[in-house]
Amino acid sequence: MMEIEKFNDGEIAYDFSPFFKVYKDGYIERCLPIIKVPPSHELPTSLQSKDVLITTEPPISARIFMPQMTKLNSKLPVLIYIHGGGFALRSPFDPIYQKYVASIVTEANVIAVSIEYRLAPEHPIPTGYEDSWTSLRWVASHANGHGPEPWLNIHGDFSRVFLAGDSAGANIAYNLAVRIRSVLPKMKLAGMILMHPFFMGSKLDKMWFYLCPRNGGLKDSRFKPAAEDMATTGCERVLVFLAGRDKLKNAGRSYYEELKKCGWEGNVEMVEHDGVGHVFHLLKPRCEQALDMMKRLVSFINQEPVIISWTSKI
Repeated sequence: MMEIEKFNDGEIAYDFSPFFKVYKDGYIERCLPIIKVPPSHELPTSLQSKDVLITTEPPISARIFMPQMTKLNSKLPVLIYIHGGGFALRSPFDPIYQKYVASIVTEANVIAVSIEYRLAPEHPIPTGYEDSWTSLRWVASHANGHGPEPWLNIHGDFSRVFLAGDSAGANIAYNLAVRIRSVLPKMKLAGMILMHPFFMGSKLDKMWFYLCPRNGGLKDSRFKPAAEDMATTGCERVLVFLAGRDKLKNAGRSYYEELKKCGWEGNVEMVEHDGVGHVFHLLKPRCEQALDMMKRLVSFINQEPVIISWTSKI
């Protein structure tokens, strides 16, 4: 059964449409309903999925996807996926992310852990960062084969762990990646995939500062990546996706340019898809640009060359 949040009427104090509105009585109205579907929802027969509890206090869960395994001890790359939604919308149990993460697992042949975090503004930033960090540490606890989740113990290849996210989830992924090297040395983060990352440099800046009351102003490195932080990015490769009609495009491009010259010793690639908007790949997953994006994402994980079969400008 789908769970849908009810709406309310009243006098608006803050309007951050298309994400949420805050009423003067403190009520928060999300511009999209909260919908949750079970792990089996529209799941291809080639996959299996289940929900796991990361912690009970605070209550944080994740949804794991894995191909139907034919070999008992076969090992697959592990993808940690962080959903977007302006820090205030969606979840790994949302139909859009259920379908998209499942499609990555199908195409890339990976185990995916789609993680939950408590949403702002009820849970202000940095709650989303810390919840995601807790989930990352939970995944890392399986690196020695003795974690609480058998799928990861038996089939996870912890020399090939990838961190990915879109929009706000990409921002969170970046913030995890700059912490991981010093804290989780046994977990090899092979790569990071940032899709239309939510960094400072658009009309949405005011919303981030509202969601993060204790912020560092215009120099807050969680929202405006600093060179000294980028230099500590704990992976070997980074893939950045931008969309030509996305208001966050310029901030994402600035991140890419700064990462190249900050002293980080890895390899970064940027792909911009022309003529499409923010998170188009979630809204129109069968369009040419979304198919190209999936092909590049899969090749990044599996380190295979991309063969482009269409001639339109990306």
